[in-house]
Amino acid sequence: MKTMRPYTPFLLLLSLLLAAPLAFAGSDDGPKHKIVIQVSSDDARTQKIALNNAVNLQKALGQDNVAIEIVAYGPGLSLLTSKSRQGKRVESLAMQDITFSACGNTMKKVARKTGKEPQLLEGVRVVQAGVLRIMELQEQGYAYVRP
Repeated sequence: MKTMRPYTPFLLLLSLLLAAPLAFAGSDDGPKHKIVIQVSSDDARTQKIALNNAVNLQKALGQDNVAIEIVAYGPGLSLLTSKSRQGKRVESLAMQDITFSACGNTMKKVARKTGKEPQLLEGVRVVQAGVLRIMELQEQGYAYVRP
Protein backbone atom coordinates (compact mmCIF):
# COMPACT_ATOMS: atom_id res chain seq x y z
CA MET A 1 0.00 0.00 0.00
CA LYS A 2 1.30 3.43 -0.93
CA THR A 3 1.65 5.97 1.85
CA MET A 4 0.67 9.60 1.52
CA ARG A 5 3.40 12.18 1.76
CA PRO A 6 2.90 14.65 4.63
CA TYR A 7 2.49 17.65 2.29
CA THR A 8 -0.09 15.93 0.00
CA PRO A 9 -3.17 16.96 2.10
CA PHE A 10 -1.86 20.54 2.14
CA LEU A 11 -1.45 20.54 -1.66
CA LEU A 12 -4.90 19.03 -2.09
CA LEU A 13 -6.46 21.70 0.13
CA LEU A 14 -4.51 24.45 -1.61
CA SER A 15 -5.63 23.30 -5.06
CA LEU A 16 -9.26 23.21 -3.90
CA LEU A 17 -9.01 26.73 -2.51
CA LEU A 18 -7.46 28.03 -5.72
CA ALA A 19 -10.02 26.28 -7.92
CA ALA A 20 -13.09 27.41 -5.95
CA PRO A 21 -13.27 30.93 -7.45
CA LEU A 22 -13.08 29.43 -10.93
CA ALA A 23 -16.00 27.11 -10.18
CA PHE A 24 -18.19 30.05 -9.23
CA ALA A 25 -16.90 32.53 -11.83
CA GLY A 26 -19.58 31.67 -14.38
CA SER A 27 -22.43 31.37 -11.88
CA ASP A 28 -23.21 35.11 -11.80
CA ASP A 29 -24.36 35.94 -15.30
CA GLY A 30 -26.11 39.09 -14.13
CA PRO A 31 -29.85 39.55 -13.92
CA LYS A 32 -32.07 36.69 -15.02
CA HIS A 33 -34.25 38.98 -17.12
CA LYS A 34 -33.07 41.50 -19.72
CA ILE A 35 -35.13 43.90 -21.80
CA VAL A 36 -34.47 46.70 -24.26
CA ILE A 37 -37.20 49.28 -24.79
CA GLN A 38 -37.15 51.28 -28.02
CA VAL A 39 -38.25 54.93 -28.05
CA SER A 40 -38.35 56.36 -31.57
CA SER A 41 -41.37 58.63 -31.24
CA ASP A 42 -41.61 62.14 -29.85
CA ASP A 43 -45.17 61.42 -28.71
CA ALA A 44 -45.30 62.27 -25.00
CA ARG A 45 -47.78 59.48 -24.25
CA THR A 46 -45.63 56.83 -25.93
CA GLN A 47 -42.54 58.04 -24.07
CA LYS A 48 -44.39 57.92 -20.76
CA ILE A 49 -45.55 54.37 -21.52
CA ALA A 50 -41.93 53.32 -22.17
CA LEU A 51 -40.88 54.66 -18.76
CA ASN A 52 -43.90 53.04 -17.11
CA ASN A 53 -42.96 49.69 -18.70
CA ALA A 54 -39.47 49.94 -17.20
CA VAL A 55 -40.73 50.90 -13.73
CA ASN A 56 -43.39 48.17 -13.73
CA LEU A 57 -40.83 45.52 -14.68
CA GLN A 58 -38.50 46.58 -11.88
CA LYS A 59 -41.38 46.47 -9.39
CA ALA A 60 -42.57 43.05 -10.56
CA LEU A 61 -39.18 41.34 -10.83
CA GLY A 62 -37.00 43.29 -8.40
CA GLN A 63 -34.30 45.77 -9.34
CA ASP A 64 -31.53 43.16 -9.08
CA ASN A 65 -33.38 40.63 -11.24
CA VAL A 66 -33.85 42.62 -14.43
CA ALA A 67 -31.55 44.63 -16.69
CA ILE A 68 -33.41 47.40 -18.49
CA GLU A 69 -32.07 49.61 -21.25
CA ILE A 70 -34.11 52.28 -22.97
CA VAL A 71 -32.68 53.21 -26.37
CA ALA A 72 -33.87 56.44 -27.97
CA TYR A 73 -33.26 57.53 -31.54
CA GLY A 74 -34.81 59.76 -34.18
CA PRO A 75 -37.66 61.85 -32.75
CA GLY A 76 -37.56 59.67 -29.61
CA LEU A 77 -34.29 61.31 -28.61
CA SER A 78 -36.37 64.17 -27.19
CA LEU A 79 -37.12 61.94 -24.17
CA LEU A 80 -33.47 62.11 -23.13
CA THR A 81 -32.80 65.82 -23.60
CA SER A 82 -32.95 68.75 -21.21
CA LYS A 83 -36.21 69.84 -22.92
CA SER A 84 -37.99 66.57 -22.07
CA ARG A 85 -41.24 66.71 -20.08
CA GLN A 86 -40.06 63.50 -18.42
CA GLY A 87 -36.58 64.84 -17.63
CA LYS A 88 -36.65 64.56 -13.83
CA ARG A 89 -38.13 61.09 -14.09
CA VAL A 90 -35.46 59.93 -16.56
CA GLU A 91 -32.68 61.21 -14.27
CA SER A 92 -34.28 59.49 -11.28
CA LEU A 93 -34.67 56.19 -13.12
CA ALA A 94 -31.06 56.36 -14.33
CA MET A 95 -30.05 56.32 -10.66
CA GLN A 96 -32.20 53.19 -10.17
CA ASP A 97 -30.23 51.00 -12.57
CA ILE A 98 -32.19 51.73 -15.73
CA THR A 99 -29.79 52.45 -18.58
CA PHE A 100 -30.63 55.21 -21.04
CA SER A 101 -28.87 55.24 -24.40
CA ALA A 102 -29.05 58.10 -26.91
CA CYS A 103 -28.33 57.47 -30.58
CA GLY A 104 -25.07 59.07 -31.68
CA ASN A 105 -26.28 59.25 -35.29
CA THR A 106 -29.35 61.23 -34.23
CA MET A 107 -27.18 63.51 -32.09
CA LYS A 108 -24.99 64.29 -35.13
CA LYS A 109 -28.00 64.89 -37.37
CA VAL A 110 -29.51 67.36 -34.90
CA ALA A 111 -26.13 69.10 -34.59
CA ARG A 112 -25.91 69.49 -38.38
CA LYS A 113 -29.42 70.97 -38.53
CA THR A 114 -29.24 73.28 -35.50
CA GLY A 115 -25.54 73.94 -35.15
CA LYS A 116 -25.31 72.28 -31.72
CA GLU A 117 -25.85 68.87 -30.21
CA PRO A 118 -28.87 68.38 -27.94
CA GLN A 119 -28.11 68.63 -24.23
CA LEU A 120 -28.66 65.21 -22.72
CA LEU A 121 -29.99 64.59 -19.23
CA GLU A 122 -27.76 63.44 -16.38
CA GLY A 123 -27.20 59.67 -16.55
CA VAL A 124 -27.78 59.31 -20.31
CA ARG A 125 -25.02 57.80 -22.40
CA VAL A 126 -24.42 58.04 -26.13
CA VAL A 127 -24.13 54.93 -28.29
CA GLN A 128 -22.94 54.82 -31.89
CA ALA A 129 -26.38 54.09 -33.33
CA GLY A 130 -29.69 53.34 -31.62
CA VAL A 131 -30.74 50.56 -33.97
CA LEU A 132 -27.30 48.98 -33.74
CA ARG A 133 -27.50 49.05 -29.93
CA ILE A 134 -30.89 47.36 -29.98
CA MET A 135 -29.52 44.66 -32.28
CA GLU A 136 -26.49 44.10 -30.03
CA LEU A 137 -28.70 43.77 -26.96
CA GLN A 138 -31.01 41.31 -28.69
CA GLU A 139 -27.95 39.25 -29.63
CA GLN A 140 -27.11 39.20 -25.90
CA GLY A 141 -30.53 37.74 -25.09
CA TYR A 142 -32.48 40.93 -24.33
CA ALA A 143 -36.21 40.87 -25.00
CA TYR A 144 -37.40 43.71 -27.21
CA VAL A 145 -40.35 46.03 -26.55
CA ARG A 146 -41.58 49.01 -28.51
CA PRO A 147 -44.53 50.75 -26.87
